[in-house]
Amino acid sequence: MERKDLGAALAQVRQRGPLVQCITNFVTVNDCANIILAAGGSPSMAGDVREAAEAVEMAQALVCNMGAIEQTDSMVSAGRRANELNVPVALDPVAVGGTQLRRDAADRLLEEVRFAAIRGNASEIRYLAGQQGVTGSGVDVAAGDALSQDNLAETAALARDLARRTGAVIALSGATDLVTDGTRTALLQNGCATMSRITGSGCMVTSLIGAFCGAYPQDPFIAVCAAMTVMGVAGEKAEAQRLAKGTGNATFRTDLIDAVFNMTEDDLTEGARYELYEG
Repeated sequence: MERKDLGAALAQVRQRGPLVQCITNFVTVNDCANIILAAGGSPSMAGDVREAAEAVEMAQALVCNMGAIEQTDSMVSAGRRANELNVPVALDPVAVGGTQLRRDAADRLLEEVRFAAIRGNASEIRYLAGQQGVTGSGVDVAAGDALSQDNLAETAALARDLARRTGAVIALSGATDLVTDGTRTALLQNGCATMSRITGSGCMVTSLIGAFCGAYPQDPFIAVCAAMTVMGVAGEKAEAQRLAKGTGNATFRTDLIDAVFNMTEDDLTEGARYELYEG
């Protein structure tokens, strides 16, 4: 992966304007729609089970967010149709280990839908990878699960195995993001701590992943890395605005979306901080 690849993925989102169908939760639905628009895509929030499969026929990507756990039937229906049409599907396994309802829903989704990308925090990814005692802290990562130098090799191996088993690009979000397709693995270093002080930053980045996978289907690994780097660079720009103006997390959220809207290919390629990990 080269810097120019990230810029090329952003350029294709802007050129192709992918329609991204999101089945997502009521807490973040507006932010998910706006971040897709900011990137250059077009959001559809058709989640009713009576239309979800039909709606995906017009889309270039589908995002299934388990924050909308009550819409699991819609995710399965739309996901199956997306698979038939070769429309990439992204999964956000929100709080997957937290309750039996979510554990059962994740099992069903992974059994019945083929995902192009799965993005979650370390606790969520660890649970999906088979560490069944992992539950996280609500929708947040448990402190002991977070990616660190001490557990990097073990976490990378776990994520690579999950990628190979599911056929999906696995994206583990945190202070350092880890992305792998089972063969290539990247560590992404962009972002800032204030991103964890707004609700929905994870949901937003999964929505961006949907847009990038829809516009850049030839290489989902590059698409996922580009989407997550866009979010990280935008977070840094929003944080600079917050510090300069002395504002808080509500303004930060707006500045974050604005930063995605205003991002250029040069902003992305010059601002990206990452390394390919071979360990």
